[in-house]
Amino acid sequence: MKELLGKRIKELRIKKRLTQEQLAEMTDMGERNLSKIECGINFVSADTLAKLSQALDVSPKDLFDFEHLKDEDDRSEELLTAIKNKAVDVDLLYRIYQSIKK
Repeated sequence: MKELLGKRIKELRIKKRLTQEQLAEMTDMGERNLSKIECGINFVSADTLAKLSQALDVSPKDLFDFEHLKDEDDRSEELLTAIKNKAVDVDLLYRIYQSIKK
């Protein structure tokens, strides 16, 4: 959880074109502490979470939206299970695949 949250914070920070120094200043934390959060070493307090979501202009819930950051094997397994269980439109999925394959 710490690693995924850290990756998500970093992703959002980069999307906003902020440096670690800038985001740390906006949230009243040390740059080193922010770095440890982004690396998944430290976890955030509720207060820090609120400051980060405000500085990144996202809801706290959005900070925990890291399904797309799952390991590739986990994503592949989830997709294969959905196909086997007919939980997705295979024809549509195939057309999407055809349109983006290299």
